[in-house]
Amino acid sequence: MSEANEGMDVGYVAHLARIDLTSEETALFQGQLNQVLQYVEQLNELDVEGVEPMAHAIPVYNVLRKDELGLSLDHADVVANAPSSSDGHIRVPKIIDQ
Repeated sequence: MSEANEGMDVGYVAHLARIDLTSEETALFQGQLNQVLQYVEQLNELDVEGVEPMAHAIPVYNVLRKDELGLSLDHADVVANAPSSSDGHIRVPKIIDQ
């Protein structure tokens, strides 16, 4: 393992996160963490010179739906069903005191 990974200690992180782990859980998670870090070390050995960074394995373009006019609720019905309204606006309780 590299020097950067030597300080990775599950017990210390659990303490910082205020998570109570048994000694068995600590040992199990420490072993799993060490395996993950060893795998990352293997990935660091790959030659990625000239490989373009990417966020997805396949190209992803704008996947949002088109902004099209659609059906909406009738304003008068909405205001009529509101618990409180004034001048065509829905009144809500005040939540911030200044």
